[in-house]
Amino acid sequence: MAVWARIKNMNFKELFSVSKVFMKNPRYIFPTYNATIQTIKICDEFYAEEHHNNGKENAFRHALWNYLICKKCYTISGSAEVVRNWGDHITGLHEKLSPNQKLAKAMDLHNNRIGQQIFTGEENSTQEIISLLQQKMQQAIKITEEKMPESIQNELVYIED
Repeated sequence: MAVWARIKNMNFKELFSVSKVFMKNPRYIFPTYNATIQTIKICDEFYAEEHHNNGKENAFRHALWNYLICKKCYTISGSAEVVRNWGDHITGLHEKLSPNQKLAKAMDLHNNRIGQQIFTGEENSTQEIISLLQQKMQQAIKITEEKMPESIQNELVYIED
């Protein structure tokens, strides 16, 4: 599984950083892990290996991942704002520790926030969110610079066709 492979490849400093975050919020460990596994399964089913590139499928994956983290942690917290902050923190840490180039990190962080913004705390089915994000994929904007124009703050972004 990709999640365990990534964990096994972390150095001590990276493991310590992740452990510290989860020690402060232990109730979110399993919901976050479950959201990650569910996201990978959905993306593998819909997009095979394409979601590992820097295209629209990757944008979909990051937004879905953040939405699902928020949704699964919401049952514990009951606050949409708290779980959006948690999602931003944990997926931001993921980007900080990942070997991506600056433009790819900027793209991922932007798409993470789209998923967080979509989460309102209201009960939506995962299928409804998948459909919404697939619609957003159709209008996704290709970027070439790290700084995102304000006009695209609610749109998915990608860097490769």
